[in-house]
Amino acid sequence: MANINFTYLPGDGIGTEVGEAAINVLNATVNKFGHTLDIERHLIGGAAIDAGMKPLPDESLASAKKTGAILLGAVGGPKWDHLKGSDRPELGALLPLRKELNLYANIRPAAPHPALIDRAPLKREFLEGVDFVVMRELTGGIYFGKKGKDNPNSNNPSAYDECRYSESEIRRISIKAFDLARLRKKKVTSVDKSNVLETSRLWRAVVEKVAKDYEDVDLEHLLVDAMTMHMLTRGKDFDVILTENMFGDILTDEASVLCGSMGVIPSASLSDGTMGMYEPIHGSAPDIAGQGKANPLAMILSAAWMLRLSFKLENEAAAIEAAVDAALYDGHTTGDLGGSMTTSEVGQWIADHVGGDVS
Repeated sequence: MANINFTYLPGDGIGTEVGEAAINVLNATVNKFGHTLDIERHLIGGAAIDAGMKPLPDESLASAKKTGAILLGAVGGPKWDHLKGSDRPELGALLPLRKELNLYANIRPAAPHPALIDRAPLKREFLEGVDFVVMRELTGGIYFGKKGKDNPNSNNPSAYDECRYSESEIRRISIKAFDLARLRKKKVTSVDKSNVLETSRLWRAVVEKVAKDYEDVDLEHLLVDAMTMHMLTRGKDFDVILTENMFGDILTDEASVLCGSMGVIPSASLSDGTMGMYEPIHGSAPDIAGQGKANPLAMILSAAWMLRLSFKLENEAAAIEAAVDAALYDGHTTGDLGGSMTTSEVGQWIADHVGGDVS
């Protein structure tokens, strides 16, 4: 029997709704397999700001460091857009959380579910057989570089954002990518802009060095502008796509088009060992918050990834994923996927399926 101790950060907007659906499924899972749940609930983002705290409260960070496993809802929204810099939920919560926990490897899958292929905007021929993951470097690059403005009060102000990578940062994310490829289809596609950027030239050189230790894994390089086309037109050719922070941010959102809905895509942000943060890729969607319309599947699948990667509970994770599959095939979904169920009803159906209460 395992005690599953993790930090739960519901976040803003629909975060609480999809989070509670996932907690319901986790409760059913631990009951089924004889484990216990020890959930540490804390505020983050706009919810923390509204409570008079900073976007990443000290107690939230301390809990995340202690448990080493974090289930995170969406953060931010228009309500806090007037705030500046690190006072904003995204910049003041997500970026420091990733940095403090050394969550340098973000993994997002792109594998269209058979039940959703016809909901995607692309033709079926471009979707069948697609099964890749994007390995995005998460704690370096332009998002964490020096930022500033020159002559802000002049008639011609300028601004800058520095993009910087070290060899060690590139090496460790590359090793993660090649290790993952060994467990999959044994191919890494490294995406950069080495025809223009010095950081990309270093990126390509380091990836080449790492590849020498993985003779069983094929390596190809693509420029990021070309990749935006190839991802949608020949997605089935890819296995593990390795790229830097900003390129990964853009490409992973593009990849969601292949899956029919952002509401079914989980993600994991990993460090060394079992430290990990798990979250859906969608935003806080404040326009539908509190209405029971939010699709909880990505959050539920993120919870499954947490069980698998941070707690090494493969059978438990697989049970949740099988229940999600059944919900999709049988139409037990929210309105965005053509169903008629509420957020909590979807979570309850999946929980019942995991517990054996539905066939």
